[in-house]
Amino acid sequence: MRRTLLLLATGLGLLATPLAAAPAKTAAPACTGCAAPLQRAAADPRRKDDRARDAWRHPVENLTFFGVTPTMKVGEYAPGGEWYSRFLGLYLGQQGKLVGLFFDPTAPAFSDKMRAGIEAGAAKYPQDVATFTGLPATNFSAMTLKDVPASELGTFDRILLPRMLHNMLQWNNADSELKTMRELLKPDGMIGIEQHRAKAGAPFSYADGSHGYLRQADVIRLMELNGFELVATSEVNANPKDSANWPDGVWTLPPTYALKDKDRAKYQAIGESDRMTLLFRKRP
Repeated sequence: MRRTLLLLATGLGLLATPLAAAPAKTAAPACTGCAAPLQRAAADPRRKDDRARDAWRHPVENLTFFGVTPTMKVGEYAPGGEWYSRFLGLYLGQQGKLVGLFFDPTAPAFSDKMRAGIEAGAAKYPQDVATFTGLPATNFSAMTLKDVPASELGTFDRILLPRMLHNMLQWNNADSELKTMRELLKPDGMIGIEQHRAKAGAPFSYADGSHGYLRQADVIRLMELNGFELVATSEVNANPKDSANWPDGVWTLPPTYALKDKDRAKYQAIGESDRMTLLFRKRP
């Protein structure tokens, strides 16, 4: 069994007895000076095609909870379709620094085609965000988590990891990627995680990432194992309508609709997944 999943299922004893979610140790950091800039970014007319997702992705509330101020250096891990990047570009582009953090393409799980796509995504990322925001491409940067320049280590205030940890577990690169992220963060730097949430009693075979869902207690323990401590939790992305037990996984729900038109109205009424929102600090 792969290393990370083995640690979660066997070494931690989580397969037999799911852990209760650990309580937050401190309050989330104050986001001084965030409110007005976040609202301006949210209302920017360039976001007219992105705004429909705000009701489910809550960018203003998330970034407030994560304590992301407009002057910070922030890494977004696995930008993908760049929905969050476009928001962050508007929010951070003039005073802060947005960096796209792409997978280490040398991970064994990646095919040659995937590796080429990762490299290409990192190469075009600054110009993508610049084109959307109207700001110079030099205001943005990107890198893969392979051979990270020494000058970047210890320079990030925040790293955001939205809805990606399940893939990292399946690709068996969670430990290595989190190790690199930890090295990128300042001594008091933090990681903000948003992740599809399995029920606390879900069997490990369902909550191992293969269905998109993870148990919150497992995520907390995984982060602790990788040198982070839980700072605070939020229910801003909770959705009690999501039963989180779909045979076809989280992709049954919007926006993917894995079953296409079958029961589409039912899944549309449920909405997007129930998600945990967690903030972790780099531990000394």
